[in-house]
Amino acid sequence: MRRARKVIGWWLNPGYRRWQERSSTEQVEASTRWMLIAYAWVILAGFVAQLLPNTDPGRLTYSLAWAVLATGLVQCLLCTALLHQALDSYLGTRPLPWSRFGVPALLLGAVTALTVALVALDAVEGGVTVGLALYGAFAPFAVTFGITVPRRTAALFLCGYVAVTAGSLAAAGLPWTNVLAAAAVMAAGGLISVFTGRSSAWYIAVIRELEEARGVQARLAVAEERLRFSRDLHDVMGQNLSAIALKSELAAQLVRRGAPADASVEQMSEVQSIARASQSEVRAVVRGYRDADLSTELAGARGILRAAGVDCRAKSDDAPLPGPVQAALGWVVREGATNVLRHADATWCTVWVGSDADGNKALLVMENDGVHRAARDPEKGRTGSGLAGLRERLAGVGGTLRSAGDSGKGTFRLTAEVPIGSPADDAQGAGGKETAE
Repeated sequence: MRRARKVIGWWLNPGYRRWQERSSTEQVEASTRWMLIAYAWVILAGFVAQLLPNTDPGRLTYSLAWAVLATGLVQCLLCTALLHQALDSYLGTRPLPWSRFGVPALLLGAVTALTVALVALDAVEGGVTVGLALYGAFAPFAVTFGITVPRRTAALFLCGYVAVTAGSLAAAGLPWTNVLAAAAVMAAGGLISVFTGRSSAWYIAVIRELEEARGVQARLAVAEERLRFSRDLHDVMGQNLSAIALKSELAAQLVRRGAPADASVEQMSEVQSIARASQSEVRAVVRGYRDADLSTELAGARGILRAAGVDCRAKSDDAPLPGPVQAALGWVVREGATNVLRHADATWCTVWVGSDADGNKALLVMENDGVHRAARDPEKGRTGSGLAGLRERLAGVGGTLRSAGDSGKGTFRLTAEVPIGSPADDAQGAGGKETAE
């Protein structure tokens, strides 16, 4: 028994891992497709098979009942084989010619004719029984055909099938009350089948559109951030570069006119001063972009993630933190938000900032529910350079970074710890001295 469980677990685990590696959109689409296939088979097996116990005994009648079931199974097999193509045709990825429904339509006609023959032999009684059998036979075809063709065409085909079948049952000697009952069951079952197929296809289409829109929103958020940085850089450099160009042109004109050298030297000295000032301003802009305040990074992460459809919430105990500590934690927030956008499929993200019980370390915990693929075990799977760079940056100020993927809950957590004390202050002092130089 233990060996059997081990073999079954070995067979199921790869499939479960492959399922978990899919994004939520892919999981929803796959489950919807398999739900439609299951619907067709369950309806066929449940309603057509009930003909067997309700058929009068006799070699001919039993043979006809089994023929109805066997033909229905073949027809269901062909229809469900076309179901994926029908969904792709609805989604516009590949067409499905109507000619592919020729054989399933003939088999549906054969199932209907065999059922009418049973009625003509008085082997089946009750309009509901006959209607359920025909509903079970018609459901697989209605699901697949109803997805492929327009709604009006599907409605006309359903009405035509119900009308022709009801007329055939009446001609076979079924009482009109039973004919009306069978027609009502067939019509209701056909409507349910067509609606189930088309609503499921529409649901998949909406999910795909939402996923595409989410990607567009993420790209727009990144583009907006780049535009902001470009605008700041243009504002800083535009005026200074114009001044440098004018001062250089003036110095050149003075040289050409034979003016005293002191005048040209004065203009070039001003150009040198403006260039150095521009260099300092550019460094300030880049430093502000790279080492922004923690509150600024939290606000930016919330804006970008919410624009990408992720519910981002940040909590803080409002304890004052030194500048270098905020800068280090701001890097964690920025890189974590980038990872959520690029590598995760999250619907929510939380960020908590605080300190330990002794107040000696600043803590930041960032968690989201979008972990999949190798991110479930970041220490074993392939990781990018983002987390490694963060660890190196935090190590420079005496901090640590831990990442963990929880396969049970499907969450990914980043935990950063930075000491509030001398290591960070020393780093700040070294950085300030370098900047001053």
